[in-house]
Amino acid sequence: MKKSFSERDGPTMRIESLNLSNFDRRMSPSEVQQFRIFVATWNVGGKTPHNDLNLEDFLRMEGSSDIYVLGFQEVVPLNAGNVLVSEDNEPAARWLALINQALNRPPDVSKSYSSDSNHGSTHTKDSKSSQGNLSFQKASLKVMSKKLRGDSSSSLKSCSCPPSQERRRPTDMSDDILQRVGTLQIRHKNSTEDLFSAADELLSPSLMKYRLIASKQMVGIFLSVWARKELVEYIGHLRLTCVGRGIMGRLGNKGCIAISMTLHETSFCFICSHLASGEKEGDELRRNADVSEIFKSTQFPIICKNKRIPERILDHDRVIWLGDLNYRMALSYDETRVLLEDNDWDALLEKDQLNIEREAGRVFSGWNEGRILFAPTYKYSHNSDCYAGETVKSKKKRRTPAWCDRILWYGKGIEQLSYFRGESRFSDHRPVCAVFGAEVERRQKTRFRKGLSIVGTRMEYHDCIPQRHSFYEF
Repeated sequence: MKKSFSERDGPTMRIESLNLSNFDRRMSPSEVQQFRIFVATWNVGGKTPHNDLNLEDFLRMEGSSDIYVLGFQEVVPLNAGNVLVSEDNEPAARWLALINQALNRPPDVSKSYSSDSNHGSTHTKDSKSSQGNLSFQKASLKVMSKKLRGDSSSSLKSCSCPPSQERRRPTDMSDDILQRVGTLQIRHKNSTEDLFSAADELLSPSLMKYRLIASKQMVGIFLSVWARKELVEYIGHLRLTCVGRGIMGRLGNKGCIAISMTLHETSFCFICSHLASGEKEGDELRRNADVSEIFKSTQFPIICKNKRIPERILDHDRVIWLGDLNYRMALSYDETRVLLEDNDWDALLEKDQLNIEREAGRVFSGWNEGRILFAPTYKYSHNSDCYAGETVKSKKKRRTPAWCDRILWYGKGIEQLSYFRGESRFSDHRPVCAVFGAEVERRQKTRFRKGLSIVGTRMEYHDCIPQRHSFYEF
């Protein structure tokens, strides 16, 4: 005797067949696309950038990427005023303006950098005159940020939430600089006026190839994410959080900023960190503890009841961790110098604390790092290619060269294409960069037969009400 469909499947199957996620997966096939992600980290030693600083070495513009993830450490000096009172936002804003100039420079604007702009702070007359050719005027940071953001037509549509939720612009939720600073007070009239002036021909939306997706500062840590303007509408579920691991294990002179987002149907997490310093034996355990606490304490706000939206770092499909991780050498200064003089990177890397701790399973278990084929990135003498120990006689001020600045990744569907360092002499660290190829799942548009209703795929309004009132609860 034949059973009806409902009798064969039973009540459980009938309920499951109406489930949103199951229906969505069955009826909407997906395809995988490759995207290119550029990631860079740089400890800038508390120095404010000058107007003619050449970021094209930092950004390696000869091969453009779809997404740029740029993290900085010590954008302000880590003094008591910035840590305990009120952090200075102007240097971070100046980095933002310089990045925008590098990413969105129109082809008709000449690249007028001084020959030594990567190596010193000298401004040449040619550099000044070419900057002065543009019709700059003083502008508030609020005006500049609005021009960097996606325009009102560039809304986030990758979320299945109602329009009131999905049309939030990325930097409305994340650009903390905009909320904190308001109107910029020009402190250094000449160079700063040039940098922050909103020249229409330079910041015109029609000429901008990249949009600011998110930016966040926590004392000296600063992280920004940029994307090709064509991708803005496919980026959603944007959330930020911070973890302080500095003074008393809580304050923001050390710790991390984490940004979570989705591109089409794939989730990404970017973490920019500055871990505990020190090269004494046992200091690596403090850094391990910082990483452990960051994993434990990082939780992104719940913005809708879509169960596929991750709340923890390791729940994401693709994760990239960048920053001054501060791991040093398990060697004396003299032993390190001998190996450096022989360019014996392999022998040095065997004594690299991060490699030792990872291999022992004490930190970043299951994570990946590309092969290091460049010299240690820390610590250099001012405006020099010499490590600090070569020019400093005092043993107290001497630092053993080390690969402090690193980029690691976690998850499937992501491959590192290159891993290198820049050669700017701007700070006592060298910038470190990586390019990744990442797979992104994109749902195809499916034509349904006439009469087939898909009303059941819509989420109810109450399912999309945010569970928190602030996007900045840490």
